Amino acid sequence: MYRHFYRLSIVTATLLIGFSCPLPVVGNSGGSDTALAQAQTIEERNNQALLLHVVGFQQYQKGQLREALETFQKALAIVREIGERKGEGVTLYSIGLVYEELGQRYKALENFQQALAIYAETGDQNKELATLSRIGLIYASLGQDDKTLEVFQQALGITRTINNKLEEGRILGGIGSVYRNLEQYPKALEYFQQAVVIYRETDDKVLEGSALNAIGGIYDKWGQYPKALEFYTQALAIHEEIDDKHTKGATLNGLGLVYDSLGQYPKALDHFQQALALVQQLDDQEAKASTLNNIAGVYYNLGQYFKALENFQQALVIRQEIGDKVGEAATLSNTGLAYHKLGEYPKALENFQQALTITKEISSKNGEAATLNNIGLIYRNLGQYTKALESYSQALAITIEIENKAGEGSALNNIGRVYYSLGQSLEALESFQQALAIFKEIGERAEEGNTLTNIGRVYNILGQYDRAENELFAAIEAWESLRSRELKDNQKISIFEQQAHTYRFLQQTLVAQNKFDQALEIAERSRGRALVELLDSKLSQNPNDQLNIKPPTIEEIKQIASEQNATLVQYSVIPEPFKVQGKEEWQPSKLYIWVIKPTGEIAFKQVDLKSLDTSLKNLVTTSRDNIGVRGRSLFDVTVVNPQPENSTEKLRQLHKLLIAPIADLLPKDPNERVIFIPQDSLFLVPFPALQDEQGKYLVEKHTILTAPAIQVLDLTRKQKHNIQNSTGDVLVVGNPTMPKIQFGELVANLTPLPGAEREANQIADFFNTEALIGSQATKATVMEKMQQARIIHLATHGLLHDFKGFGVPGAIALAPSGKPDDVVDGLLTAGEIFDMKLSADLVVLSACDTGRGDIKGDGVIGLSRSLISAGVPSILVSLWAVNDDSTAFLMTEFYRNLQQNPDKAVALRQAMLTTMKQYPNPKQWAAFTLIGEAE
Repeated sequence: MYRHFYRLSIVTATLLIGFSCPLPVVGNSGGSDTALAQAQTIEERNNQALLLHVVGFQQYQKGQLREALETFQKALAIVREIGERKGEGVTLYSIGLVYEELGQRYKALENFQQALAIYAETGDQNKELATLSRIGLIYASLGQDDKTLEVFQQALGITRTINNKLEEGRILGGIGSVYRNLEQYPKALEYFQQAVVIYRETDDKVLEGSALNAIGGIYDKWGQYPKALEFYTQALAIHEEIDDKHTKGATLNGLGLVYDSLGQYPKALDHFQQALALVQQLDDQEAKASTLNNIAGVYYNLGQYFKALENFQQALVIRQEIGDKVGEAATLSNTGLAYHKLGEYPKALENFQQALTITKEISSKNGEAATLNNIGLIYRNLGQYTKALESYSQALAITIEIENKAGEGSALNNIGRVYYSLGQSLEALESFQQALAIFKEIGERAEEGNTLTNIGRVYNILGQYDRAENELFAAIEAWESLRSRELKDNQKISIFEQQAHTYRFLQQTLVAQNKFDQALEIAERSRGRALVELLDSKLSQNPNDQLNIKPPTIEEIKQIASEQNATLVQYSVIPEPFKVQGKEEWQPSKLYIWVIKPTGEIAFKQVDLKSLDTSLKNLVTTSRDNIGVRGRSLFDVTVVNPQPENSTEKLRQLHKLLIAPIADLLPKDPNERVIFIPQDSLFLVPFPALQDEQGKYLVEKHTILTAPAIQVLDLTRKQKHNIQNSTGDVLVVGNPTMPKIQFGELVANLTPLPGAEREANQIADFFNTEALIGSQATKATVMEKMQQARIIHLATHGLLHDFKGFGVPGAIALAPSGKPDDVVDGLLTAGEIFDMKLSADLVVLSACDTGRGDIKGDGVIGLSRSLISAGVPSILVSLWAVNDDSTAFLMTEFYRNLQQNPDKAVALRQAMLTTMKQYPNPKQWAAFTLIGEAE
């Protein structure tokens, strides 16, 4: 990530103008004309020049630049005529100021240089010093760093000769700024440190804070983060003391960058948000762009790439508008990285190439190296390894030259990855180990985790599994140190997506050593972590406590199986890299399956997926297509697969993969529970409908539940105990008056559901209550009643979209409440449920796709997860768009059975068995899955 923060300039002193003679008191311009008419002698001509100079300076102060220039030139003619060298020097300096204000820097430079020659001749070192400062600033603005340094060094000598401490500090800071811009950080640091000493002697708080900020930035560039924090913190204290808002914004940005590098993302985001509020208040566009860029960088590191892209693009627009080439290059490069993560390689490469052109144009070595690294990344992903190696090697040479340790480590890591892809394992290992040493030295934990993972992969390839195991465990420790409890739930989910591959590599390494139990621990450690922490926090007596719930050990996993009185089946999908049209892509190659019996016995099986004629994900999708899943959905769903709706061929193929290898390990009693813990696309598998070679469905043999993780079962059991004495009402909703739905350009007409209405009325009869039907079932009413209900049954339309931008897809259609400020009035979204606190023992979402959502390492992010987080231990949801009539029949049977047997899983199984007799196609009875607790 190419980070950036806005620069602070060291302001130099301006010249106090004045001639060698005292000036007369001057009134208005008419008085000046009278005095001019009477001037005869040389002394009078000198006074005439003085008077013209005062008039010119008044015009300059009023912004009348052309008039001031004309007046100063008249004065110059006079002082040259009478040979008044001091006056000539002052007037030339004043003319230089006007040209500088007019933007004519070369003309300004010409006049300042003439004035400088006169001051040197007359021995006026104070004016010589001030003029050198002006000349130095012009050279700096022209990007002529060598000349800037030469002039500032000359000025520095004068400050020491005349013992002008204040100006000496400013010049030292100016020299430090030039060396920083040249990326010569050791020299820059030397001068800034000298400047700080003088600023403290002269009690110049403004410049002291600026110099401390600059020193913090240099240590950040070097990757010496503790030192960077130390100096930024000192600077921030000064800015707050003197209420220097502009410089405070820069320091907050600097602190945010350091915390970002250290993986302390909540702290980084907090500092950047503070900085953004400040720079918006100051209307500082350059600073705003830099801060937006930095905020985007945190979202990028958290894996929230669309959010990152949005902020990068806002920053880019501002930087292009204000002509900030350095910032433009940085943001183009970062935008390219976001496109890369989203798989849009041509867009990524286009942005990187634009950034590279700019970095070369402005001679930014840091930017050039970072961009070359990024270009190499695209070429490597495209399988163009020679080009990738060339880009990475160029980047490495530059980072070594400018002593950028973090950049050097990244380049070495990237070179190692190319060697790995080329099968040159020993060369890869050497590069990775060099990179690791650097990242450990500078404390970049995220890069350390990446590099340790890469080293582990190499040892795996070499068959040195014990070494691979050590490196991968160390990588996991690095990853987990970054997943602070201070992160928001969605941030924990997204950051884990970038880290999941390490856990899968480690499972492979452990399985290769026949360490099946340890592999199970790692498989469990790799899923549902954000949900586990969320539930643990909500179950805590003091939710504000920073608890640290550990992943379960093998003994604790056995204990959970025993307490659930169920056989647990945990799946782990293991990918491997494949070449697809010259590109390296990751595809599932193995399926690991663990069976944990309630007695504590654990068995392990693995299935080779490479023999499949399609991908596992595609097999799951086509199994659903082939049974013709469609019905109660937001937009009309049609079957795109032309095969007959009642085809169960793919369900048999899934049974062969998922169930047949462990069939003899599952309980013989069909009433004994089996809890499946899926992963990736397996969350969409309709386990009850999997069919064996004899044509028997799995639900005919077993009582089935699902869960996102084994440890989640332990926590839902605790939720169950917390609400076991709930005496609330039963809330039943059916066929509410449908809201009008618009999602982007799509407009949905939600059709009434008469079957859902019949279903609700029948279920309400079971519990001697009244169902909320039609206009009675408003969102406001339903939400209020949900807070006290012990059973909640919602028979309506289910929607898969993220309507309010919560980052959690899914919604339930209810009757509109008529609130004008509610943009999706009538939709109860997953995001809103997430924030509720429910005491219901069971929630049934008798609607379409309510068990679906975004599939992540943390499980399915949608309605079901929101309900678990809201405190519900048992949830019944659907995996597809369900049929209105068959669903009403199944639900009625479910509650009829539940009244006779409080085991929800058994009740659901019996309801499915009854329903399949009347509706034989699995699409009509197999959509629903019970998540969580059975009793």
